[in-house]
Amino acid sequence: MGHWLYRNIVEPGKLPLLLALGAFVLTFLVTRVITRLIRAGKGPFGNVRAGGLHIHHVVPGVVLTVVGGFGAIATSSRHDVGTSLFAVVFGVGAGLVLDEFALILHLDDVYWSEAGRKSVEVVVLTAALVGLVLAGFSPFGVNDVTPGELQDRGSVIAGVAVNFLFSLMALSKGKLRLAVLGVIVPFLALVAAVRLARPGSYWDRRFYRRRPRARARADLRARRHDRRWAVPRRAFQDWIAGKPDSRPRGLPEAGPGPGPGPGSGPGRE
Repeated sequence: MGHWLYRNIVEPGKLPLLLALGAFVLTFLVTRVITRLIRAGKGPFGNVRAGGLHIHHVVPGVVLTVVGGFGAIATSSRHDVGTSLFAVVFGVGAGLVLDEFALILHLDDVYWSEAGRKSVEVVVLTAALVGLVLAGFSPFGVNDVTPGELQDRGSVIAGVAVNFLFSLMALSKGKLRLAVLGVIVPFLALVAAVRLARPGSYWDRRFYRRRPRARARADLRARRHDRRWAVPRRAFQDWIAGKPDSRPRGLPEAGPGPGPGPGSGPGRE
């Protein structure tokens, strides 16, 4: 194990990336455990407030990301302990920030709502991408280029352009996950590019408008796919992040009497 780690991680200079990924995933998991305990009213944890202002953990996350990022850049040429340390700081900060990605996207506290699931999806996607890079994959399939082709810049540029086109087609067909992962793994982008577009995507609106059969087949395939994977995907997200609220936060409970005031609801960090 030690030999493999040195040969595949340390020697190629990937140790800071591995440490950043480990800190990122661990921070996300620990943060979710703490927020779920706060939501349930268990444990010694509580929301952080300053002068009546709720400090979301995205705030220290941004600070740690900035410090870790600039620190890693400043020490990157020396390959010393400082680079690895700053990589861990960056990973912790990124974990805190992306755990509240949905809040940044919606500019609203949707952490425990259905919209908050986007944070989990982004975290899983980010971890997968970094893991692929650690495994030796390079963006746009450059890792598949032979030493001879590396001497021919035209071949490299053409390969990158084709793979980018596949990823762009996958994105236009409404397949965001495959489009992003296809940047690292060309085969995924190609598969997504040749398959039918999802209903409501740009490709669907632009090219299926006068092709009712193609639109009908795309709609049928999308329904089958969602019916097959929606339940396990939601169960996986609930297992990691907790189930979202069944009602919007701040709305009164059913029944007589005045409900809670605005902004009330289960507390969280």
